Amino acid sequence: MKNLGDPGANAEALRQPIEHLTRDYNKERPVSDQVFEIYKRFYAYDKSDLKPSLELTDDSSDNWTKQKVTFNAAYGNERVIAYMFLPKRVPPPYQTVIYFPHSGAHDLRSSENLDMRRIDFIVKSGRALLYPVYKGTYERHVESDEGGSTIWRDVTIEQAKDFFRSLDYLDTRADVDQGKLGFYGFSWGASFGPRVLAQDKRVKVAVLVGGGLPSEPEPPEVDPVNFAPRVTIPVLMINGRYDFDTPLNTCQLPLLRLLGTPAKDKRNALFDTGHVPPRNGIIKETLDWLDLYLSPAK
Repeated sequence: MKNLGDPGANAEALRQPIEHLTRDYNKERPVSDQVFEIYKRFYAYDKSDLKPSLELTDDSSDNWTKQKVTFNAAYGNERVIAYMFLPKRVPPPYQTVIYFPHSGAHDLRSSENLDMRRIDFIVKSGRALLYPVYKGTYERHVESDEGGSTIWRDVTIEQAKDFFRSLDYLDTRADVDQGKLGFYGFSWGASFGPRVLAQDKRVKVAVLVGGGLPSEPEPPEVDPVNFAPRVTIPVLMINGRYDFDTPLNTCQLPLLRLLGTPAKDKRNALFDTGHVPPRNGIIKETLDWLDLYLSPAK
């Protein structure tokens, strides 16, 4: 550092600590049920014909059969792309987990070669996994969907509708056990979870890895703080104690506290890591949680 001389009138300001402003969830309060019902109208859609189509089947893996499917979105004239991974060593009907990925899905432009390293263990456990290509991710990329903008808010709502339509799609499959559906969200997907889990009760259990409440304000109709108290299913949060993205005290614990799930059915599994806990820890905690609330896959 080079001293450039007397800063003059700015001297006192330059000596002050740089503050990182974050939301104080000890003071914030979720909206009332009456207001929340208004927010839910943003997510309403007509359950029109999905017109599902099987685009391709890939049987090359030793552990699963991969199916690429498409179906009508809940908005515009768009088609949702989704990948269904079916375990080879377990007969149907399958317990099925719906995945919501990390923010890297925003940056990639093709879902043709999905990275399975974070989710392969779910299929190997004997469960099917549905991986939707949500609006704004992979080949469905949207420009200017930065946080805080109206476009970002609208895309966030469309992503939730993609999730609900994915559940509608699973309803059409005879090889899926409709009473044993789970949610698995990683990082961005974990923080997104409350928005959809509060509104659709078809999902019976959830695992959120690296998630928490946002540190900065969001439009109230998409703000997870207004959705968390309406989540009532069992929820496992898997986090790093030293997470720089969603800190323990300001983001993780407030979400755990605000979840409407009974205390005995929600838990934060903490590891002495940063944002991403160790793989083996994630696998053990996740499968134990799914076994507990969905029963072991057979």
